[in-house]
Amino acid sequence: MSDMTQAIPDIPGLPLPLSGETRLHVIIGDPIAQAGSPRLFNQAFRRRGAGAVLVPLHVRSEHLSQALAALRHFGNVDGIVVTVPHKIAVMELIDEVRDSGRRIGAVNAIRRLPDGRLVGDNFDGKGCIRGLSAAGHGIQGKSVLIVGGGGAGRAVAHAMADEGPSRLRLFDIDSTRQAELVASLAQAHPGLVVEVGAADPQGFDVVVNCTPLGMQASDPYPVDPERISPSALVVDVILKPAISPLLEAAAKRGCATQPGIRMLEGQVEAICDFFGVGMPA
Repeated sequence: MSDMTQAIPDIPGLPLPLSGETRLHVIIGDPIAQAGSPRLFNQAFRRRGAGAVLVPLHVRSEHLSQALAALRHFGNVDGIVVTVPHKIAVMELIDEVRDSGRRIGAVNAIRRLPDGRLVGDNFDGKGCIRGLSAAGHGIQGKSVLIVGGGGAGRAVAHAMADEGPSRLRLFDIDSTRQAELVASLAQAHPGLVVEVGAADPQGFDVVVNCTPLGMQASDPYPVDPERISPSALVVDVILKPAISPLLEAAAKRGCATQPGIRMLEGQVEAICDFFGVGMPA
């Protein structure tokens, strides 16, 4: 890292000084104005001493294939972060989808190789595990309840299954989606006890909310906090509010908690490793 780079203060949201050697990364989505990732990625690049920057690109669905085709030919582009609504559609437009992306059925990060090939994977669930590990929490041997089997729930379920829990219960109001997730987990982890049942947290060591419930003040709890053991770990993936009503209620019962921002932060670090950006902090 140059003396000029070292002299730049760590101001949130500002990239390193740009030059002809700067490595480029982009985040694509529609809309894109709401994306908070550029700030987090640029801070991570700085921590890693990387001469790199991430910028947002507004890419509409009808232009997705042309955008990816163009990015293949930009020799100083190393990575593409993918947000809504493109996580599924990009899978048909890239050269390789790695294990997590295949199992989850969605890609949220694509690495551009020097020859222009595009390789994608999914880090939503890995970000959750990374956040838990940073706080000293492990999943191995624990009983886990996951409420919500959509994109986030699918990613978190597979990531938790990879950690070797004693059993995993899934609940989703969409029975078809729930059954598909159970089948994919059974195929990936034939020895894991995977069950479906009520969203009753009683008796579980880890309780995870992967639904949007809690984002609106009028939302009900995704699970009854009075039935959560005080010794349980409670995880919520929503980002706003920063401390969800479920986490607030769980903390009052004495539970350890993890808010959504920790999952996002962990995901950023995992994606930086995937992109090969600098050295981990």
